[in-house]
Amino acid sequence: MLWGAALAALLGCARAGGRPARVARAFRHPGLLNDGGELAALRRRVSGGKDPAFEVMRESRFASLDWKPAPRRSVFCGPYSRPDYGCSEEKNDATAAYTHALLWAVTGTPAHARKAIEILDAWSATLKEHGGHNAPLQSAWVASVMTRAAEIVRHSSAQWHPEGIARFSRLLETAYLPYVVDGMPTYNGNWELSMIEATMAIGVFLDDGALFDRAVTMWRKRVPAYFYLQADGARPVAPPGTHRYDEQAALVEKWYGQRRFVDGLSQETCRDFGHTAYGLAAAVNAAEIAFHQGTDLYREETRRLTAAMEFHASFLLGEPAPSWLCGGHLNLRRSPTWEIGYHHFHDRVGLDMPLTARLITERIRPSGTDHHMAWESFTHGLSWQ
Repeated sequence: MLWGAALAALLGCARAGGRPARVARAFRHPGLLNDGGELAALRRRVSGGKDPAFEVMRESRFASLDWKPAPRRSVFCGPYSRPDYGCSEEKNDATAAYTHALLWAVTGTPAHARKAIEILDAWSATLKEHGGHNAPLQSAWVASVMTRAAEIVRHSSAQWHPEGIARFSRLLETAYLPYVVDGMPTYNGNWELSMIEATMAIGVFLDDGALFDRAVTMWRKRVPAYFYLQADGARPVAPPGTHRYDEQAALVEKWYGQRRFVDGLSQETCRDFGHTAYGLAAAVNAAEIAFHQGTDLYREETRRLTAAMEFHASFLLGEPAPSWLCGGHLNLRRSPTWEIGYHHFHDRVGLDMPLTARLITERIRPSGTDHHMAWESFTHGLSWQ
């Protein structure tokens, strides 16, 4: 059922504004987190023998060919998905679709392509709206992952009928994009960075250059407002699009009371490392998409992103928090990310990132899934043979 008048007003607010006029552009496909050459390298890696990261993915529940999608007409997600009316089902189905798309791409087993398409078709035939406090964030997480699956099967398999592709495209336009395209500058940064990732992925899938360019512009403004560098000055960059944090006291409050700023510190470091990882993963995922499309956002923020990775990796490896950082108490959590950024900065560019390397090899590999983070040790841990 559709929600009542109060929710309709809220949804109307979420859907207002934002979408730039469509500008057709020929993007590189597949071209989200992996391009065609990288998928071919993964196929060779899998065919060459036992791969621990691949085995973890293949043996997961998301890889089952018995997976049954559970689409809903309305998905309603409160804070921290409480209440959870379809939130978990939607996220799990997105992960399953992406898992089967990857399995199809690297094994060539048609049943996996069919399963990914089945999940995408089920949601595109059913979903109409998102509601609740977490509607924009839920939309961002799910759109990012579902679009990865759709991008792979669309451009590597003839099994997805044109009607199904068109219907999924409409789903992105109507049930996801309206909730993410405008961003949310007054919320914690992991929200807007996730929305940027989703907008960029949708732009590539739809061959919409205006959407892609919008996401790139937002990324360039939001990443400096999420990760601090001393070059920013005595205080962090304020989030773009709002004057709420123009005053020092408001900005410090937004950074969870932190008053001393050092290279790599995140706006959410003193909240917890779990939400910080959501923001880091979204920023890196968007940079990876842009890189495949010829825009090197990584290069523009090399110092900022690598500092953030090394700074947080040090504490996840056991370094005690100094008294000036978050009152000497950190809420630590290891998340299944890090591999994509490390792959770029270390494997592609050749930068030394010793703490990130240790974190990945000692604590992360082989990585699993969490929201918009999925199977990174397999897709980007290419130095792990």
